[in-house]
Amino acid sequence: MAITMKSYGLRWTDPDGTPRAAGVSYDEGSAEDRKKRLEGDGATGVEIVEVKAGERLQPKS
Repeated sequence: MAITMKSYGLRWTDPDGTPRAAGVSYDEGSAEDRKKRLEGDGATGVEIVEVKAGERLQPKS
């Protein structure tokens, strides 16, 4: 049985109101760490979203 690793992207809003999305994917632990750093920098609405291989996450509109 093959084990597949899940990948996650992040979406958030910068303190100036600009919607953003990560250009890379993370494993679950790294995504959680990145979320904490973004929130510490003042980002709001930070969400972790599961992504498929090769999928590029888009900012919220």
